[in-house]
Amino acid sequence: MNQQALASTWAFQPRRAETNHRFVVGLLGAGIGGSLTPGLHEAEGARLGLSYTYRIIDLDAIGEQADKSAALVQGAADLGYDGLNVTYPSKQLVQDGLDALSPDARILGAVNTITFHDGKAVGHNTDHTGFIGGFRAGLPSAAANSVVQIGAGGAGAAVAFGLLRAGTKHLVIADIEPARAENLAARLAPHFPDSEVSATRTDAVSGSIREADGLVNSTPIGMIGHPGVPVDIDLIHPGLWVADVIYRPLETQLIKAARGKGCAVLDGGRMVVGQAAAAFELFTGIPADADRMLATFRQAVS
Repeated sequence: MNQQALASTWAFQPRRAETNHRFVVGLLGAGIGGSLTPGLHEAEGARLGLSYTYRIIDLDAIGEQADKSAALVQGAADLGYDGLNVTYPSKQLVQDGLDALSPDARILGAVNTITFHDGKAVGHNTDHTGFIGGFRAGLPSAAANSVVQIGAGGAGAAVAFGLLRAGTKHLVIADIEPARAENLAARLAPHFPDSEVSATRTDAVSGSIREADGLVNSTPIGMIGHPGVPVDIDLIHPGLWVADVIYRPLETQLIKAARGKGCAVLDGGRMVVGQAAAAFELFTGIPADADRMLATFRQAVS
């Protein structure tokens, strides 16, 4: 489909609010049977007095391969869904089933939210706004002029885009695969000519961390099943704020170590809630209460 031709302003706004509409949305991905997202959305919908159902479309459970993601998007549209959230491994693969991409989703090359309205399937990315919204709420007085980011995968792309869009002037992207960091830096740098975006290896960030305002982990290291820390703990100093995108567990080894050194810290809960709140508004046209959703999330995690 000709996405460029359909990329007009109307396509990227939340739908018109309809409080009497029966909303049906879903999450597409693999191994997502234990996701907290359905409960997060449905609880907010209930508090707003909406008829709001959130379903799981788990590739593993239905026996489909990831390359069927675009077809499943079309199937959801045909069944009357109002939208989908998208997670691994489908964030890139769903794009062949879309009519248009929002500008940020186009730059990032990844879609985590799809809206169906006016006969069009439009891809969005709320991960970057989720991170920055959470950062501003959780670390409101933190400087972010100079930041070191570990990880250049899908989450890393969203975090880097969010930081640069929020005004970070010096961003160092590090990855165990240097080419991946270089590719991400090269993709983002032209869109932020007033910022310096550089790439390096994860084991070569010591000097950059010493001079940075903050450190962000956007790798899987620290999550359940992937214990550890992404950088040498000895590099963390009290003048640094430390953020992690991981939310299972909320208290990663990195967050715990940074807190122990007197650093301001930000766990991954605010990012996951922030992107969910933004997706909720795109689906319904009604702003979500992010603080209320965060309380729901923390209760579920605990």
